[in-house]
Amino acid sequence: MKTTARIVVPIVFVVAISLLLQGHNLPGGGFIGGVLTTGAFALIYVAHGLDYLEVGVLGRDVEPGAGVFEHRTVTAYERAFILGLAIAIGSGFAALLFGEPFLSQTYEIVHDVPIYHEIELATALVFDVGVYLVVVGGLLTILSVVGAE
Repeated sequence: MKTTARIVVPIVFVVAISLLLQGHNLPGGGFIGGVLTTGAFALIYVAHGLDYLEVGVLGRDVEPGAGVFEHRTVTAYERAFILGLAIAIGSGFAALLFGEPFLSQTYEIVHDVPIYHEIELATALVFDVGVYLVVVGGLLTILSVVGAE
């Protein structure tokens, strides 16, 4: 399981980011990218245990009797949720500043970009990033709390 996770998790992360970035033009977006990212974290948790990110990756000590809400990773998940919600709502109100309806979107094409030649920058990406953080933060909080029970 650990070997499989080591191989599959980076691939899942790349696909999740790819779906997030293409979501305003093609199928995908913040929701499915967030679900895939959460699936990668779930695979890490199944292979290595719930304390792996705290102890193995971040090098933090976890007290033996500590509850799941005392772990810093759960606090980070909650903060990601709140930040994502603020970004998603803020992207909607940003349109109001320019006299457009709530959640109106626009785009700009940037020319003469090395390798790609031109890139479309869409304001929908900001909303998708907010949704991505809400989904990742919410689902990982739920996964951590339920997994610790």
